[in-house]
Amino acid sequence: MNQLRQWLAQTLPNTRCELAPASADASFRRYFRVVFPTKDAPLPAPDHASLIVMDAPPGHEDCAPWLAVARLFAGTGVHVPKILAEDVGQGFLLMSDLGDTTYLDKLRAPGCTPVEAARLYADAIGALLAIQSASRPGLLPEYSGELLRRELMLFPEWYIARHKGISLDAGDEAALMAVFDKIIAVNLAEPQVFVHRDYHSRNLMYIADALNPGIIDFQDAVYGPLTYDLASLLKDAYIEWKEDFTLDLLARYWETARKHNLPVRTDFADFHRDYEWMSVQRHIKVIGIFARLAHRDGKDGYLASMPLLLRYLRKTCGRYRELGPLLKLLDKLDPETVEHGYTF
Repeated sequence: MNQLRQWLAQTLPNTRCELAPASADASFRRYFRVVFPTKDAPLPAPDHASLIVMDAPPGHEDCAPWLAVARLFAGTGVHVPKILAEDVGQGFLLMSDLGDTTYLDKLRAPGCTPVEAARLYADAIGALLAIQSASRPGLLPEYSGELLRRELMLFPEWYIARHKGISLDAGDEAALMAVFDKIIAVNLAEPQVFVHRDYHSRNLMYIADALNPGIIDFQDAVYGPLTYDLASLLKDAYIEWKEDFTLDLLARYWETARKHNLPVRTDFADFHRDYEWMSVQRHIKVIGIFARLAHRDGKDGYLASMPLLLRYLRKTCGRYRELGPLLKLLDKLDPETVEHGYTF
């Protein structure tokens, strides 16, 4: 904190400011809101009443990917924080403030109608289309088969072994690895675009009277499967929607993407299958990550989202015969409660 305050004093000379916690994420990064107590305080960006400073400890986090993706995405016209000052050596970034109202906050607010929710998602899909339309290989790391598998392996290591305390027998382990092979093959066969990789309601900001959404937490962006960010957005770990609502949004995305010459499948059924299998990969990965956050990092609040992720996973696995072995394993790990009743 002393280093951060000294850096801010050098970056904003002769300017009084105060720091307040803004947010923290699943990494070592922390964010503070820089508040100016006097209205006439000179600001580096006069249109901002407050700023955000990121503290990314160099021993644990690297600011360079965040800066690279911020500039890349800004070039597509979407709303990302504007970089005002940087010190990569100390892990400090000063940026514009996108506020503290996430899409999740807005969507859960009592006054948010279905029409308003649909409009917010339309805006999010529009921003995603803008990012994807600018896609070019070689600018972002590749979402390779090795990375997809490494993510999937978080599930047996952290969810099955650590969270559930279960050791798989040879048959179950072989069946799980065979399913992983099939999932990765379908994922890699998808058309490739820029992928935010965490495009969901906690990383999209609602900003009144401005371009929505504000987009944050993009530093892990890659070049990979086209449906990945759609799976993150429409099968969100933090908020659940009826399937007819998400299918309508998915169809609207597909129609618009075709008009903009994005490399989506010609047939909607094929596109939908890609989306479903991509969501399976993501849910398996996120379940493993949430278990790791709870058991390794003491962040057990993420466990509250586990039941929703498992419901998503079960429903999708039940639709595809090739995913049947995974559904059987889930039944072993988490037997569903059977309610008994009487019929007269």
